[in-house]
Amino acid sequence: MPLTPETKGILIERFKVNPKDTGSSQVQIALLSERISSLNEHFRLHRKDHASRRGLLIMVGKRRRLLEYLKGRDPERYRQVIEKLGIRK
Repeated sequence: MPLTPETKGILIERFKVNPKDTGSSQVQIALLSERISSLNEHFRLHRKDHASRRGLLIMVGKRRRLLEYLKGRDPERYRQVIEKLGIRK
């Protein structure tokens, strides 16, 4: 279930802040959101996969912390990221 390099590249291009950006909060949130959505699809088929569910919960917590950080640092970018990704907050 890892992200393909093409998908990663598209997400990085869409959310980067400067030309060499690969690790800003926005990019990390976008990558985590993509992995979370792919895991949600996995759980529709494999309901009893509790080991992967733990990983999902860890990713959701990390994304939540990154969103809180971004909200405190730059509320306008936070709103843009939430809107682009369609995350409810």
